[in-house]
Amino acid sequence: MGRKVYVVGVGMTKFEKPGRRDNFDYPEMAKEAGTKALQDAGIAYDKVEQACVGFCYGDTTSGQRAVYELGLTGIPVYNVNNACSTGSTALFMAKQLIEGGIADCVMALGFEKMQRGALKMGFTDRASPMEKHMQVVMNTFGIAHTPFAPQMFGNAGKEHMQKYGTKVEHFAKIAWKNHKHSVNNPYSQFQDEYTLEEILASPMIHEPLTKLQCCPTSDGSGAAILASEDFVIKNNLQHQAVEIVSMAMATDLPSSFEENSCIKMVGFDMTKKAADKVFNQAGLTRDDVDVVELHDCFSCNELLTYEALGLCPPGKGGDMVDRGDNTYGGKYVINPSGGLISKGHPLGATGLAQCSELCWQLRGLAGKRQVKNAKLALQHNIGLGGAAVVTIYRMGFPEYHRSSITTVGVSASANEADFKSAAMFQEIKKALDSDGANIVKKMKGIICFKVKSADGKEGIWFVDAKNGNGSVSFGGNLKPDVTISMADEDLVNLMMGKLNPQDAFFKGKLKMSGNMGLAMKLKEIQPKKAKL
Repeated sequence: MGRKVYVVGVGMTKFEKPGRRDNFDYPEMAKEAGTKALQDAGIAYDKVEQACVGFCYGDTTSGQRAVYELGLTGIPVYNVNNACSTGSTALFMAKQLIEGGIADCVMALGFEKMQRGALKMGFTDRASPMEKHMQVVMNTFGIAHTPFAPQMFGNAGKEHMQKYGTKVEHFAKIAWKNHKHSVNNPYSQFQDEYTLEEILASPMIHEPLTKLQCCPTSDGSGAAILASEDFVIKNNLQHQAVEIVSMAMATDLPSSFEENSCIKMVGFDMTKKAADKVFNQAGLTRDDVDVVELHDCFSCNELLTYEALGLCPPGKGGDMVDRGDNTYGGKYVINPSGGLISKGHPLGATGLAQCSELCWQLRGLAGKRQVKNAKLALQHNIGLGGAAVVTIYRMGFPEYHRSSITTVGVSASANEADFKSAAMFQEIKKALDSDGANIVKKMKGIICFKVKSADGKEGIWFVDAKNGNGSVSFGGNLKPDVTISMADEDLVNLMMGKLNPQDAFFKGKLKMSGNMGLAMKLKEIQPKKAKL
């Protein structure tokens, strides 16, 4: 093992049905996710020394085109393609660069702009990477006239039913659970809750998988900023640094193809190999885990993965579902984000979206999805062809984290665009970008703005005028020196000089706690035409 590695910033876009969102080409997606991750970390892009960028559908140097939206700093950019585990493979590469002492700050970025409908082979004039998988399907259940991905995972589910007596309802209950979890995730492609009967009655794709048990194709992006311990301490990021305790990747084994098992063909043994390695390296057990994000491309695969990860014994996945040990109130909370089935699956972004969710959970920022007292998180991302990536996370400096949680993120349904004051914070960001060092020297403090919109949504902005050149972030868990609470409209009027601060305070429109002297320095970050 080399140096310790920490995730200090994460960000993602909302996952969308392909083509639904205007002006959402991959450079725009990457800019949004990358900017959010940088803002979360409170650093400028020029601190990033290398970038690992994942995508499956795109031309060769799309990774460079994507990060150019963040800055032209001349850093090395690596393009990563590892099927559905592309995002976590980019994360794995970034981790190794820091672990090995090659860099102190690396961005892992993933995105995908997909076509609607089932996935198709890109080339027909050369050997397919799925040839060995197709042979197992032919040798067992035969090739059907259905999309090949649900065939492979559906057949694995059939094999599990034949071998262990698992019922179709067990798989449907997993989809029901994930759709229910997604209701509280504003980043999810779908936020609809269904009854078990509706799950089972939706159109059959490939037995036993109905449509509501299959992940959709999606557009979207995710990003993470990884850093060394020295970087974390130098930039005062201990309060939010999530340690990558252990991480492993495994590829297919002889058993994947030689035993004519669809369960093993879809990655059971390579998942088990990676999981055993990370738990052995970390010196931890499965009982230590609180929250899990795993690769539920199809409901059958989630159940198989319970067993492959060692969360329950082989053949006991159905019992685990019946006990409710995969959701809130049970032994583990699995896919609180809604998983791939409901959140969506833009291939290059999925692993980084999983990382984002688990970091939010550990930092206590998951809103209505929050898993109570989450201390250890497990991630699993798999791509056939094949690669399984398994990761364990925990807070890197828990003593800093405990003392810093004074606010918790934003309303689960809130986005920056819901607030008129978002434009004000963009102006503050511009001021910090142009004269941040001078502003930090004058203010020397962190201001938390709690803003309530007209329809009751709450947004939280942090203006860090204490560290480096300063930063502005929507959500987060910085420890503020002063907290200002106002209605959205009132804050705009205050910052534009249309509302007298004394009047606002005595009328109850302006509430403050903490360092009042710092609040009086707001003029340093007000738009130039405004008066305090």
